[in-house]
Amino acid sequence: MGDTNGIGPEIILKTLLTSDLRESIPVIFGRKDIFEHTLSSLDDTRRITLINHPDAAKAGQVNLVQCTGAKESGLSVGSISASGGLDSMKAVEAGINACLAGETDALVTAPISKEAITLAGYDVPGHTEFLMEKTSSGQVLMMLVSDAFRVALATIHIPVREIAGSLNETLITSRLTLLHNALVNDFGITNPKIAVLGLNPHGGDGGVIGREEIDLIQPVIRDMNESGFNLHGPFAADGFFGKSLQNDFDAVFAMYHDQGLIPFKALTFGRGVNVTAGLPIIRTSPDHGTAFDIAGKNQAESGSFSSAYNLAIQLAGRKKSKTSAH
Repeated sequence: MGDTNGIGPEIILKTLLTSDLRESIPVIFGRKDIFEHTLSSLDDTRRITLINHPDAAKAGQVNLVQCTGAKESGLSVGSISASGGLDSMKAVEAGINACLAGETDALVTAPISKEAITLAGYDVPGHTEFLMEKTSSGQVLMMLVSDAFRVALATIHIPVREIAGSLNETLITSRLTLLHNALVNDFGITNPKIAVLGLNPHGGDGGVIGREEIDLIQPVIRDMNESGFNLHGPFAADGFFGKSLQNDFDAVFAMYHDQGLIPFKALTFGRGVNVTAGLPIIRTSPDHGTAFDIAGKNQAESGSFSSAYNLAIQLAGRKKSKTSAH
């Protein structure tokens, strides 16, 4: 359900209430009172069906497994609170466990507040790192997907001052491998063509503005291509997106968060989906935050969450097809 005080419950309900629930069986992990309150704010007369286990979920209805973290979690929509952070993390943990147990086929996470989960005592910067920990995954990849293009990140939620020191041959190679495998296995692309961005302005200008492109990124591209990959670059990021070169590739690999996500969000107009590659489960999410400022006002756009929900269905279907084929 994401943070109880954000727009998560609203975008979930807007997605589910406008979807053909015969195509999938959604199970919400969250607080029933929050969703009932949100339903009333949407002037919808339908009901939330409380179930004890995902196995009890039925098509054509909105199923909810009750899970809360705080003993007394009142309604404080639009505010940041420890109880909201705790509730959100207990819900996502329940969702992860259901996927790991095979009770559900995919996990779609609504936005959480990093500030709220810190107040609740969690020492993780976000969903992605929490998913790594709970699924015992050694390495994962943050990947943003839309009709416009796909972008993946070498580094994720770290301070800008730590980016250059965090990049090394092992990290870049492993995450490029995860990207390649996701494009092949999850998206059905044979021999995916991947653009790799440089780290420095102007791609380092031949080493004048930095040598990471020459000493690190170029050698990784060369070595991986010799092993059968289809990598190109490194490209100077501003010129790459300025010329719309992303249209020539199956995916773009950026060196840090904002380098990839600023052009992605500017070009996708709220339709982007976050996919975590490298997990033993399928996980998608919208590409935006909690939007506390409009929470509870029936103003939230559900397009990105709807895209995340539909992509999760597609990925789960492809995974089942591959499993049955073997």
